[in-house]
Amino acid sequence: MKKLFLILFLIFFSFNKTVYPAASSGGDASSKSNYDKAVNLIKSAKNYEKKNKIEKANKRYEKALKLLIKENKKKPNQPNTLNYLGFTTRKLGDYENGEKYYLQGLQIDPNHKGINEYLGELYVVTNRIDLAKERLDVLKNCNCEEYAELKEIIEGKKKSKY
Repeated sequence: MKKLFLILFLIFFSFNKTVYPAASSGGDASSKSNYDKAVNLIKSAKNYEKKNKIEKANKRYEKALKLLIKENKKKPNQPNTLNYLGFTTRKLGDYENGEKYYLQGLQIDPNHKGINEYLGELYVVTNRIDLAKERLDVLKNCNCEEYAELKEIIEGKKKSKY
């Protein structure tokens, strides 16, 4: 009976390591890029915004911004990184730098859906509707969520949170 218990015990723990390798190896968080960590923080911040917990959201945007700046230094001029740099700075109220990041990203990828949508939102918030409509025009043939979101914001059917 003791041998059976010992065998079951060993099987359980060897299975446990297979199912939960992160627990035995210290986790895989350290292997994530600064970009991936920032994206997770941004998703978390958006969830806090939906719950109207703006202070908690802003703390996550600030952390994401720091990680994105590091990522941009390590791997400069990546459109997705520039998109989120623009997004986080815009969410933190720095529209001028947000716009600079978006425009830099558009120089590399003029049809980037995220950049065009978010830059359009920035233009709405800063009362430059004609420029927002230009971003919408870029997205008009993409048949994408970004087009629909920006169109609703421009038409005033949906409020931009900034």
